[in-house]
Amino acid sequence: MVRVSGLSSGMDIDELVKSMMQAARVPMDKLTQKKTYSEWQRDDYRSMNTALLELDTLIRDGVGKQASFIKKTVTVSNPNALSVKNINSTSDFSGSIEVKELATHARIISKISPNKSDSEEKLDPTKKLSEVFGVLNDEEKTIKISAITKDGTMDTKEITIDPEKDSLNDVISKINSQTGVTAFYDSVSNQISFTAKNTGDYFNSKTDEDEPEIKLEGTFFSNQLNMKVLDNKAAAASQDEGTTGTLGSNAELTYNGIPIKRSSNTFTINGVELTIKEKATGPITFSSTTDVDAILDTVTKFVTKYNEVIEKIKDKTGESKYRSFTPLTAEQKKAMTEDEVKLWEEKAKSGTLKNDSTLKNLLTTMRSSLNTSVNGLNGMNSLSMLGITTTSNYLDGGKLTIDEDKLRAAISEDPNAIYNLFMKEDSDTGEMGLARRLRTNLKASMATITEQAGKAGSLNNNFTIGKSLNSLETRISAFEAKLMKLETRYYTQFTAMEKAIQRANSQSASLMQYFS
Repeated sequence: MVRVSGLSSGMDIDELVKSMMQAARVPMDKLTQKKTYSEWQRDDYRSMNTALLELDTLIRDGVGKQASFIKKTVTVSNPNALSVKNINSTSDFSGSIEVKELATHARIISKISPNKSDSEEKLDPTKKLSEVFGVLNDEEKTIKISAITKDGTMDTKEITIDPEKDSLNDVISKINSQTGVTAFYDSVSNQISFTAKNTGDYFNSKTDEDEPEIKLEGTFFSNQLNMKVLDNKAAAASQDEGTTGTLGSNAELTYNGIPIKRSSNTFTINGVELTIKEKATGPITFSSTTDVDAILDTVTKFVTKYNEVIEKIKDKTGESKYRSFTPLTAEQKKAMTEDEVKLWEEKAKSGTLKNDSTLKNLLTTMRSSLNTSVNGLNGMNSLSMLGITTTSNYLDGGKLTIDEDKLRAAISEDPNAIYNLFMKEDSDTGEMGLARRLRTNLKASMATITEQAGKAGSLNNNFTIGKSLNSLETRISAFEAKLMKLETRYYTQFTAMEKAIQRANSQSASLMQYFS
């Protein structure tokens, strides 16, 4: 709204109203400053929770995993023929293998000829099936494919064909994604192959020798693709009917002097994964040693992150609070330079979590959890036995320091004992592993902070500071409405004054004219 005022009185009405409103806005500014400070405090709480979550996640994925402490350096005499990977063996291992035969995939290969003549015309795999084969009956629209699984059993999947939408390429794509075989059509040779995704000899390892490793069911194969035999066993036995087949075979090897067979070229023995790659005329030896560097790195990362969290909590709860530096209003910011605003807000934001009880209690419990030995463990039952101790400077707030030589020695001696020190399971805190205790402390504090400050995306009604912000918003909105009414009243009053002055001036002019 445009106001033209002061013409009669000669006063700057806008400036007068602005000054009067400035005084009236003081309570409003205090509410806005309180809201801004609450938002800063909420964000600082959430930042702290992020740091705690990062530590919790690092523990879970690092010292909290047994896999972190069973890392091995494996040596293989012939890595071209054999690869060895530790899965869950907690102790070092060694062995010898002789590879006689590799496991192979079962396969069916067939020529394809469109079912419209004896012609060897090649089909277009991109065309709809209805364009290539004409009308398909209901039986031809459903196919079943059985194939050998990883555990040596047979699994059957059913696929529905829509000849008005699907091409041969579409059917092949469905087969490849939904069944235990990989299908492939070669337009040059006009052949299609079905290869079992898993290796191994199924029917020869079972009582029923009539069971193949791949079995195709459905008249689509016989009627439209002219496949005379529909399983790899029959195809292998009948090489003259337009379809050939290959039986799957098991791997044959000698492991530490014992002849064994496996359906796959990758298998696990005593927690160690072995993958055979080629036949070997002589024995292949392998052995493992503890990967000290990798385990040391895991423990070091934990200590580093723990120290970062300790420092963040200590610094934030110990920040100075400058009560005279309140959040700036919009008007105050306009009167200051960008650098002045930045320096002011650094002090205004300081101390939002000063002496916060949740964080100070967490510091105490974290120190206690890590500095108390684990009952029920023989040997390594405290961090000090690993060469990890609290720094001598009390101002560090309980940070940890590592004696690397001592930690290396402990890892070399028994890495699994270190895992038990961190992750021993027990409901009693004194019997619980150090990392488990620490994660319990972190989760309890994160839950308390979340109740206070919520998470990103949380509705204000679901946490304490949010409820306070909602209340402040309501009060600010109400005060804004009140100020607008007050400003309107001021202008109304000044307008009335202007009109009165205008009338007085008019009367005065009339009198002057009369007497003159």
